[in-house]
Amino acid sequence: MRPPTALRAAAFAVAVALASGPCRAAEEMLIGGNVESLLEFARDRHPEFAALRLEAQAAAERVAPAGALPDPSFRAELRDFTNEGSAASPNLLPARVGSTKYTLIQPLPWFGKRDLRRDAAAAGADEASSRARSSWMDLATRIKLTYAQHHVHLSSLRFARENLDLLARLGDIVQARYAGGLAQQQDVIRAQTERSMLQGDLAMLEGESTQASARMRSLLGRPPASVKLRPPEKLRPLPAAARLDFVALEARLLANNPQLAMDAARIVAADKGRALTYRNRYPDVNLGVSPIQSGTRVSEWELMVEVNIPLQQDSRRAQERESERLLEAAKLRREATLNQALADLAEGLAGLEAARRVETLVATSLLPQAELTLQSALAGYENGKVDFAAVLDAQRQIRRARQDLVKARGDQQVRLAEIERLIGEEL
Repeated sequence: MRPPTALRAAAFAVAVALASGPCRAAEEMLIGGNVESLLEFARDRHPEFAALRLEAQAAAERVAPAGALPDPSFRAELRDFTNEGSAASPNLLPARVGSTKYTLIQPLPWFGKRDLRRDAAAAGADEASSRARSSWMDLATRIKLTYAQHHVHLSSLRFARENLDLLARLGDIVQARYAGGLAQQQDVIRAQTERSMLQGDLAMLEGESTQASARMRSLLGRPPASVKLRPPEKLRPLPAAARLDFVALEARLLANNPQLAMDAARIVAADKGRALTYRNRYPDVNLGVSPIQSGTRVSEWELMVEVNIPLQQDSRRAQERESERLLEAAKLRREATLNQALADLAEGLAGLEAARRVETLVATSLLPQAELTLQSALAGYENGKVDFAAVLDAQRQIRRARQDLVKARGDQQVRLAEIERLIGEEL
């Protein structure tokens, strides 16, 4: 007995829903809300960082070939292939010529040259790996800064809308007092002008928020439209003040800063290159062995030793001076990088502390005082004891205090991201 048509249709709809539901979920991805999800997405999918990782892997593959022996060469010589000494006609078969000499030649670099080449290639691989780390730290810093700026824009938008509602209530109070003959028309106009100015600021903030979202998508490697970005919901928690000790952070900077690691790898590569240049004063050797075939049998064996003669001393001395200068330049470059990094670290810590103090001052003192001032001004204006200018001034104080609070929190995130970039790891 076949099931009723309605029952079959319902079962088919359920099956389609179950089959298509996971597909739609797999097609769409929602990231954002916190900076950690954005960093994880960028680490896995950003094309530039992926390219640098592959380049680092390619550099690591150069280490083993750099220390390997050169490939041997093989040579065959057909002697008297015209058969002038016999009645036979010319021939190119080894058994039908006067004799055939086979030579196998193996180049042998001077002692220590292979190890130096391998060490120089290993230093190049370390530099490539550090370059990838440096690129990631720069990208992660920009993601953190954009996230913090977007959060600041959204917070400013929320406060601007609250101020707009406040101005709307002030406008209603002024209109009511003006209708009752208790306020001047100038107060009504000033309230409308102030509201229009705030609406202009609100439009600018909305534009900046949209720009920050577009900038974030670019930093994520322009993910497809199926990847949706949630607006920032919260800022990263700040580390405790005890973890922001300059001496401790300096030690972490020396150990983990990718720019310093790159410079250190360049120093090693330059030092190995200098040592290899000095080893070029000694000759390389080619060792060969040659069986000689006469007819169908090997009748003789020859052993060959060949050395190159390093006569071009002026050229070699110039190369040695070049290697010395490159090594000195690499050391000075690392010193310059270290000086700049330590200066940036000190500046970042000072800026973070200043922003933290500003936030505390605004949150615990300025903003509550501004709110009390506004309440007092409103009460005085409704009683006719305070003019409208005092009310507007109190409203502007709240607006400035809120802006300072949001800016201080954003500045802390900026300084934190810069410090983490310098020490090469998360705090």
